Amino acid sequence: MARRCAYDVGRFPPEWSEWNGKFRDTVRDFWRSQDGQLDQVATRVSGSPDLYGWSRRRPAASINLITAHDGFTLRDLVSYDTKHNQANGEANRDGTDDNRSWNCGMEGPSDDPAILALRARQSRALLATLVLSRGVPMLCGGDELGRTQGGNNNAYCQDNPDLLAFTRRLLAVRHAHPVLRRRNFATARDLGWYTPAGTPMTDADWRWPGARTVAVHLDGTASPDLDHRGGPLLDDDLLILVNAWWEPVAFSLPDVGHPANWQLELDTYDPQRTTAVTSGDPVTVGPRSLTMLRAPR
Repeated sequence: MARRCAYDVGRFPPEWSEWNGKFRDTVRDFWRSQDGQLDQVATRVSGSPDLYGWSRRRPAASINLITAHDGFTLRDLVSYDTKHNQANGEANRDGTDDNRSWNCGMEGPSDDPAILALRARQSRALLATLVLSRGVPMLCGGDELGRTQGGNNNAYCQDNPDLLAFTRRLLAVRHAHPVLRRRNFATARDLGWYTPAGTPMTDADWRWPGARTVAVHLDGTASPDLDHRGGPLLDDDLLILVNAWWEPVAFSLPDVGHPANWQLELDTYDPQRTTAVTSGDPVTVGPRSLTMLRAPR
């Protein structure tokens, strides 16, 4: 009889929730600009219906994570290409070699302002993807503060008030919008995918290995959950513009089937950005970042 791995993601029985390692690996690969990840990351941020729908589980079965108690911290994930476990006394043989990390141009600590800015943007993009995805986000304690283990990925700090403030803001956004926390998997009625040109994504768009941009529309009134009184949990519409390219990309806002007065809600490239969104004008999304817009309903 063939032995099965103790961690068999997506194969646990009904009523179970599980750490979704495929979410972790796909999101890490996407933001370090690996080819062929866009269709996979779309599935993961939608709650991984391919893993949990077959057993009639809901998105809450997916415990989404970027980092955990073992492996790199978030700060080390954007600061090291390889593990540095020499202090563990095993000649750097312990710990995984499959970190799916990127050092942003220099291994380890750096005082280069450009590298530090890029690492900060990568951290915000990873956190935003985690918090805005359908499923249950799991944040490893200390990541919101920029905690480092010096590249050690098998360990059983430095505080970063800017990242902490951004993380608090992200969590407040998730709490404020029930459309981000729906209990069921998305349908075409409440979730739409568009190219930067504002046209619906085609099979060819999803299959292109170099695809690194997409606009995601979440309809705040379609297929809502019910509150404890049986009333619908209605919300505003959200539009998330994702750009994993290393250059800025201009997005034409799509026609979502009803008038939408979009307002800037979140920008991982520049968290202080307050630029107004003018109807009909393209919205530029900075390199390796995502922007979220909101349209009141």
